[in-house]
Amino acid sequence: MLDVNKKIEKMCFDRGWSTYALSQYANLPYSTLQSLDRRKSIPKIEILEAICDAFGITLSQFFLEDEKLEVLSADEKELVASFRRLPREKQEALLKLIDR
Repeated sequence: MLDVNKKIEKMCFDRGWSTYALSQYANLPYSTLQSLDRRKSIPKIEILEAICDAFGITLSQFFLEDEKLEVLSADEKELVASFRRLPREKQEALLKLIDR
């Protein structure tokens, strides 16, 4: 059985992210993630979706075995991280620029 909190912890470790960094990328309160870790409770689906968005994966991908998870290159990770730091209006402008 998958230990959701351990998987989140491993994914953070793999990216060199702290819990605080994950809270920023996932746009979640730091206290929420701390509470999950302290209590070893499973996150609500909305929280897990935000975490998956921060990692750039879907919920389905989260629950796949590690070897099946698509890995981003260092450049792709930096691009995603930079995009997430932009204000929403700049994200939208960038998406229009690349004509998604």
